[in-house]
Amino acid sequence: MSRHETAHHAALEGSEVAHRLYRIELSVTTKDSAMDYVTRADTETQCRIIDRIVEDYPDATIVGEEGDELKSVPADGSAWVIDPIDGTSNFVHDIPFWATTVAAVQDGDTVGATTIMPALGNTYSAGPDRVTLNGNRMTVSEKTAVEEFKVAAILRYGPERDDVFGDLLSTLIQEFGDLRRLGCAQGTLGMVASGSLDAAVSTQPNPNPWDTIAGVYLVERAGGTVTDIAGDPWTPDADGFVASNGQVHDAVIERVSDVSNRKK
Repeated sequence: MSRHETAHHAALEGSEVAHRLYRIELSVTTKDSAMDYVTRADTETQCRIIDRIVEDYPDATIVGEEGDELKSVPADGSAWVIDPIDGTSNFVHDIPFWATTVAAVQDGDTVGATTIMPALGNTYSAGPDRVTLNGNRMTVSEKTAVEEFKVAAILRYGPERDDVFGDLLSTLIQEFGDLRRLGCAQGTLGMVASGSLDAAVSTQPNPNPWDTIAGVYLVERAGGTVTDIAGDPWTPDADGFVASNGQVHDAVIERVSDVSNRKK
């Protein structure tokens, strides 16, 4: 089975575990902050994803959010980047906007990715030949007027950067048509890839690979553009993040590129 097919099947089986545990009473703990949740659903979903990958690739290198898995992507060789539940805060508060995501990476390049939002019935998937939403071809939006753009702010990490995040929210609401804050980065990037949103922006430096890699691949395969917040080529450890439909990416960058440099 090809790597992108394995990524798809692993995400599917993992999402079934997560969905089965959704809306039932779970013990909830926190990690680095009071809003950084982890549940039994996270760990059981990650275990199922890994088990499914190892069925096809017994020597698989796993990069994952939970447990002792790697936290960065090796520069060489193959790896699997997984987020069992992206949007755990949504998950535990009975908000259906959360996702299970798996990306396959070879020598630093993504070769397949699937993001599944089981509570909404949406499956975003891409490989070398196809990029689809629920099995149908998807593309980014064709909108060119930034004043009509629906944009989302993603990847808020901790109170130490809330001043900058507040600046980002203020900039987005003033410079674009409308603002969304959805609480699930991978689901948000799937919406950029499918054209439901026109752009997504983050000021967070060095984001976690499981929060970005799958969604970036979806956006790019669907015809969009992804850079860092200064407009330079995107990498998994880029400083800031802009994903757009690519129609007027430079205009988006112009409106947001100085936000991460503001000091309080």
